[in-house]
Amino acid sequence: MLRDDIIAEIECVPLWDIVVIGGGATGMGCAVDAASRGYKTLLLEQDDFAKGTSSRSTKLAHGGVRYLKQGDIALVIEALRERGLMLKNAAHMVRKQAFVIPIYKWLDIPMYLIGLKMYDILSGRLSFGASRRLSPKNTVKALPTIRQKGLRGGIRYYDGQFDDARLAINLAQTCVDYGGSPLNYFRVDSLGKSSDGRLESVNATDLETQTEYNFKTKAVLNCTGVFADKIMHMDDPSAPLRIKPSQGVHLMLDKKFLASDTGIMIPKTSDGRVLFVLPWQGVALVGTTDTQLDDISLEPRALDEEVEFILNNTKEYLTEAPTRADVRCIYAGLRPLAAPQGSGKKTKEISRNHKITVSDSGLITVLGGKWTTYRKMAQDMVDKAIVVAKLQSEPCCTKELKIHGWSEQANHENHMYLYGSDIIGINKLIEENPSLAEPLHKNLPFIKAEVIWSIRHEMARTVEDILARRQRALILDAQASMEIAPQIAAILAEELGRDENWVNSQIKSYRALAKEYFFCR
Repeated sequence: MLRDDIIAEIECVPLWDIVVIGGGATGMGCAVDAASRGYKTLLLEQDDFAKGTSSRSTKLAHGGVRYLKQGDIALVIEALRERGLMLKNAAHMVRKQAFVIPIYKWLDIPMYLIGLKMYDILSGRLSFGASRRLSPKNTVKALPTIRQKGLRGGIRYYDGQFDDARLAINLAQTCVDYGGSPLNYFRVDSLGKSSDGRLESVNATDLETQTEYNFKTKAVLNCTGVFADKIMHMDDPSAPLRIKPSQGVHLMLDKKFLASDTGIMIPKTSDGRVLFVLPWQGVALVGTTDTQLDDISLEPRALDEEVEFILNNTKEYLTEAPTRADVRCIYAGLRPLAAPQGSGKKTKEISRNHKITVSDSGLITVLGGKWTTYRKMAQDMVDKAIVVAKLQSEPCCTKELKIHGWSEQANHENHMYLYGSDIIGINKLIEENPSLAEPLHKNLPFIKAEVIWSIRHEMARTVEDILARRQRALILDAQASMEIAPQIAAILAEELGRDENWVNSQIKSYRALAKEYFFCR
């Protein structure tokens, strides 16, 4: 998947069936769905794939236990079904994860057990495993760091876990496998319309070369998440604002604060949300918050009070209270919630269901949603495009479609299981040049061969692309990632033909970015 090759190919396409704007979970899902149906598909992302919300999640493929309490049964059923399909179709990436809810009040035991048994029932044949009650002794065995004073036991249940940015990259590769054309660093500047006011083209700029393009298309899908209003206003300046952004913050702590392969689900925090402490790639991931924001950004920053909220609620359940000094990384993401018109609801009360709108000109926009339901959102979007653009109808096939890298032989003791079948290609690079097996940093699992692979086959263009989304070093250990930035810049320069000025600029900009993952504003 070479970016230059895709650009050469798109210049030969006079008319696209579908142009997707946005390279996050939903946009990638739409591109895969459309390409696999045989439609001529182009995806344009203004930055890197999954740069925004789609690389900043809690890393869970889940039905949403808390949505049961809100009575949103339809969303839970849909998400549980899609969770099962994610496990089946991305077997190398998605895996089952055990959680325990620690119980400190006797009356909570039947309440949570009944709720989780319903969760099991709603998952049907795609169940990840039955929930069950644990004694205090077995709860401590599963969660050695849990606070034992007053512990009445626990309830074990199962959900899914995955690497969000890596799955987005695999979806881009899947799109290419089916003839689609995903491009990063392509900014959409304007939308072109016919004399009768219907959308007929997308004007975009390649931000690497500043080359401008006009893409003729039958349908335009707006999958830009928290930036959806911007594209809707590009289409119609009078369009009402539809996105209500909510910020979710996560902290990365040393694994000693969990010391288990089982995650903790804290069922009720001081603001009524749930909080997770889960094992992820050798660290303890803790989150998340739900803070309504007015401003949106590609690089949202955690607020001081959000970090305090997570630390204060976590320490109530652990034998050792984490402090700011224990935080390896702080990252924040924005949820693109679809706010009902005139709604005064708090963001935590807004449904995570997705909504699809169609403007008078034919712009198709998806609002809301969540990672777990990306496939269903994409199916609904492409189905809508068929009707709106009068495309020849083709059935959706993504329920059975294997994602690029699919493999059932994942060795989870080796971090490279995330590459699935592509690990064969990485090993071949090492055979040709054994020095590529060298680790990048003593505190990180990644090796040089992965960097080469990501440049040649995963469209990585910058140091940030590598360290933030291809190898996840930024969120695993921000300090260590800063230390290896010069290595990554040198490899990129050699592979992409960049000069020394570019290398120095990349190192400087990455270090400035990584510093922000240490501190709160």
